[in-house]
Amino acid sequence: MSEFHGMEDVLQDFLVEASDLLAGVDNHLVELERSPDDRTLLNEIFRGFHTVKGGAGFLNAAALVQLCHLTENLFDLLRNGKLQVTSTIMDVILSATAEVRRMFARLEARQQPLPADGALIASLEQAIAGKPLAAVEAPAQQVAAVPAVHAEPDWPALLSALNGRSTEARVTGEAARAANEPAKAEHDAAYGRRTSDRPGNAAPSGRRDGERVREATIRVDTTRLDHVLNLSGEIGLTKNRLTLLRSDILNGRTDPDTLHALDVAVGQLDLLVSDLQNAVMKTRMQPIGRLFQKYPRIARDLARNLGKDVELALSGEDTEIDKTMIEDLSDPIIHLIRNAVDHGIEPPDERRAAGKPEKSMLRLEARQEGDHIVILIADDGRGMSAERLRAKALERGLISDEEANTMDERSSHNLIFLPGFSTKSEVSDVSGRGVGMDVVRTNIMKLNGSIDIRSVPGKGTTFVISLPLTLAILSVLLVRLGEQPFAVPLSMVREILPIEADNVKEVGGRATMVVRGEVLPVLPLSHLLGWPSDSVPEYGVLMQTAESVFILAIDSFAGREDAVVKSLDDFRPKGVSGVTTLSNGQIVLILDMKELLSGIGDRIGVPRSELVQDLAVAA
Repeated sequence: MSEFHGMEDVLQDFLVEASDLLAGVDNHLVELERSPDDRTLLNEIFRGFHTVKGGAGFLNAAALVQLCHLTENLFDLLRNGKLQVTSTIMDVILSATAEVRRMFARLEARQQPLPADGALIASLEQAIAGKPLAAVEAPAQQVAAVPAVHAEPDWPALLSALNGRSTEARVTGEAARAANEPAKAEHDAAYGRRTSDRPGNAAPSGRRDGERVREATIRVDTTRLDHVLNLSGEIGLTKNRLTLLRSDILNGRTDPDTLHALDVAVGQLDLLVSDLQNAVMKTRMQPIGRLFQKYPRIARDLARNLGKDVELALSGEDTEIDKTMIEDLSDPIIHLIRNAVDHGIEPPDERRAAGKPEKSMLRLEARQEGDHIVILIADDGRGMSAERLRAKALERGLISDEEANTMDERSSHNLIFLPGFSTKSEVSDVSGRGVGMDVVRTNIMKLNGSIDIRSVPGKGTTFVISLPLTLAILSVLLVRLGEQPFAVPLSMVREILPIEADNVKEVGGRATMVVRGEVLPVLPLSHLLGWPSDSVPEYGVLMQTAESVFILAIDSFAGREDAVVKSLDDFRPKGVSGVTTLSNGQIVLILDMKELLSGIGDRIGVPRSELVQDLAVAA
C-alpha cells in the first residue's frame, strides 16, 4: 500500500508545483554563477527552497525537509553577505538540487525519500560553518534510449483485423498485435522482453518494465476552457435547430425556405465544429519553455566537467507545442546539447588559438512557422568537416567507396545519424559509442518531424528540428493501391503528376522521371510496402522529406482529409504512424514515409529490374 494513503491528491499537486519550482531554481542558479552578487536571484532561490521545504513537511518527508533546510540556511548566509558565492559552493548547491530531484522520484513512486548522501550533508554543513570545501563533481545527467517496437506487418491480416473493428468508437492496437504476434514475439525476444501474458508478469498500471511515467495532467488557461464551453453551447443550439428542421422535412415540408434553412444550419454546424476542434487542440498546447528550462543546468554541469566555458541562451520559450510531444522531445534535445558541448565546442586553449572568445555560446531557440514548430540548437564551435565525416564512415565500414565519392555536403553531414557512427576515438561517459544521434533522428521521426544540419568548419553547427504543431490532427492525402486506401502526410506532398510510359526512363537500373529539369526516382508504393499488386501505377505523388525528393507511384488517389490520428497502443507496425477513420467508417493506415524510406538502401537503393517492371509493362 502507498505510504501516502489518503493524500494522493496533495502529493500530486506538490510534485507538479515543486518540480516546476525546482526547474526555475536550477535556471536561477546558472544565472547566479554568472552574477554572484545579484541579491534578487539569491532571494528567489531562497524562497524556492523554503516553499519546497514547507510542502515536504506537510507530507512528512523528513529527509527532504532536512536537505532543503540546510540549503535554505546556506542561501540565507549568501543573501545576507556573510558568505560569498564560489564555484565549490555552487557545486554543492547544484548537487543538493540533484538530490532533491532523486527524492522527488521516490515520492512519485509513492515512497518516502531516503536520507541524503552523508558526504553532501557534510559539505552543506561545512559551507554553512564557513569552512573550506573540496571540489565537488557535478552529477552526470543520464539519458536512456529505449528501442521502439517495430515489426514487418502482415498487411492483409492487419487491414482485415482493423476494419473488422471499424464500428467501435475507439481504435486500439489489439487487432494489430493479433495480426502480427509472431513478429512482435521475435522482437520481444531480441530485446530480452517477457512475452508471457500471465498477470504476474504485467507491469503496474499497464506500463512495461523501465518505462518512464508520463505526466497525466495538463494546465489549461481558463479563458480557453470558457471558449470551449461557449462553442459547445452554440453547437447545442444549432443541434436543436437541425432537429426541428428534420422534423419538418419528415412531415413533408420540403419547400425552398426549409431546404435553405437546413443548408444554413449545416454550414453553421460545420463552422462551429471546426472552431471547437481548434479550441480543443489549443487546450493541449503548452509553452515549450517548460521543456527548455532544465537545459541550462545540464549544459552548465557538462561544460564544467569537461573544463569548458559554455553559456546556453534560450529564445522563444513562449512558443506553444502539443503537450504530448514535450516529453518525447526531451531526450533528443539533451543528446544534441551534450554533443554540442562535447564534440562541437572547443576547449578554451583551442578557442584562443583560433581567435575566438573563451566563452562559447550555445543557442536553443523555438519558433512557429506556419503549421510547424522549428527548434534550433546552434553552437559557435569547430563545425563539421564533410570530408572527415566520410572518412570516418568509411573507416567504420558504414558506407562504401562508391557511396563516399557521390555524397554531397548535406549527405555527408547526415552520416552522423547512422547507427554506430562516432567521430570520437575513445569512449567516455559522455559520448563515443555511436548511439546518441541515431536515437535523436529515430525519436524525431516518430513525432512526424525532420532534422537537418547546417555546419561550417571553424564557425559552428546548427541542428534544425521541424515538427508539426500537434500529433492529434494531421492533414493527409489519401492514395490507393488497387481499392485499398492509405494516408500519407500532406506536408510532404508537393504535387501530383500523371505517370506516362514515355516520360519514364531507366537510370542506373531505376525508374526515373524528369520534373522541371530535376531527375527524380520513381518509387512504387507497392514495393515500399511489400504489397502484392498486379495493377499499373497511373499517378505519381511528388514528395519531399528532409533527406530526399522522389515520386511515389500509386494507382489512384481520393483527395485530402484532416485526419484525427489514433495510435496503435504499444505496438506500431513498421512504416505505420497511426490510423484514422474515414467518413464511411473505414479505417485507413497513416504511413510513416520516413520510416519506409529508411530501408531504401537495402530495398531499392541498388539496381533492381523489378522496380521498373510495372512501368515497363505500361510502356
